[in-house]
Amino acid sequence: MPASGDSARFRIGADENGLGPRLGPMVVTAVLARTERGGAALAGKKARGALSERLGDSKQMIAHGDVALGEAWARALVKRGAGRPGTREVTSPDALIHALSADDRAALRAPCPEHVEAQCWSSEGEAFLAPDALVRAVEGDLDRLENKGITVLGARSVILCPLRMNEGRDAGKNRFVLDLHAMERLILTLRELAGDEVLAICGKVGGFGKYGPSFGPLSGRLHTVLEEGRAKSAYHFPGLGEIAFVRDGDDSDLCVAMASMVGKYLREALMARVVRFYRREQPELDDASGYHDPVTQRFVKATELLREKRRVPERCFER
Repeated sequence: MPASGDSARFRIGADENGLGPRLGPMVVTAVLARTERGGAALAGKKARGALSERLGDSKQMIAHGDVALGEAWARALVKRGAGRPGTREVTSPDALIHALSADDRAALRAPCPEHVEAQCWSSEGEAFLAPDALVRAVEGDLDRLENKGITVLGARSVILCPLRMNEGRDAGKNRFVLDLHAMERLILTLRELAGDEVLAICGKVGGFGKYGPSFGPLSGRLHTVLEEGRAKSAYHFPGLGEIAFVRDGDDSDLCVAMASMVGKYLREALMARVVRFYRREQPELDDASGYHDPVTQRFVKATELLREKRRVPERCFER
């Protein structure tokens, strides 16, 4: 039977950050929680009260250049053991990024030309931005959620750099399909961590109504269509559980909101590395967000000669 409603013992929330930008990675994140004592019903609702001041749609709560709140959620979750094994004590943004990544350091760097690796992976000049008081406030939020029957067990992110996205496009996979396949991969990973069927709530991917023909890691698996529509598409997979793709999930599901907050932080932290890489030789460069805006457009234009000098492949820089 589907793990749905109040009976859902394990719940996953998944969302993407950076689907549409011109520069920087797309980050897909999922958060796993165990629910009990009515926690499943609470998890499927929008954050309220004091929690709503710190948890919700990351696009509304975190802005380019002001990612302290997302960092606080990432640090608090890892401190509680939600990151990769053995990563509770992180002392730098680089350690935090790798504690949450679904891939290890070697896998993340595998496609990088050696002379370009620093563009995305140099941690020079990084520091935590969230004050300790904010991290403690988020830890308090997690304590209160646990007391109400929601215990976060895991958080993982798939980081897709421009090169991987360009390679995917060459293979016939647009960014929406790459997003979907990353979500599928994370659900399978966290289902293994849960050890039982899960209810996975995912932010809607593109304009999909019917997901079956586009499944990647889940393709070929027996499943039942529960519903398919503009607002929600849901499927049941025996042994895995129920997966639902829901419009505006980050504003109506606590686990999806947590995933969105963490993913927004990771996306911003990784984009900041790209800016610092070029600012070391061109300190006058603007702080580009990577999105389709005038600042990013000027950044791309202003770095043309430097990228040519450093032999940065276009596929490693721009999607």
